[in-house]
Amino acid sequence: QVQLVESGGGLVQAGGSLRLSCVAAGRTISTYAMGWFRQAPGKEREFVAAINWNGGTTYYADSVKGRFTISRDNAKNTVYLQMNSLKPEDTAVYYCAANTYTSRRDNDYLYWGQGTQVTVSS
Repeated sequence: QVQLVESGGGLVQAGGSLRLSCVAAGRTISTYAMGWFRQAPGKEREFVAAINWNGGTTYYADSVKGRFTISRDNAKNTVYLQMNSLKPEDTAVYYCAANTYTSRRDNDYLYWGQGTQVTVSS
């Protein structure tokens, strides 16, 4: 079992930056692919970014490409999402998730965190 805890969310003005962290407990995540998803009020959860087990391959949603960067530090059992040039439409609860393979589909992921709120004001 893998427990995931996100942090780093908050309120930021448009154009600002935030870095989300996802710390894993219970088991090393060094063999897991990791993903970030988000869910805005009244909308379905959507894919944001994913990274393979060693950080060598990353994937991004078109809406965040060039603004967000996913990375990982397996020694710290942590995954990050650096978010730059934030827009009001990035407002959502952000979740990290772990899976045995990289995927853009939320249904594929085995373990989920509780989420962290990101609010971008205009």
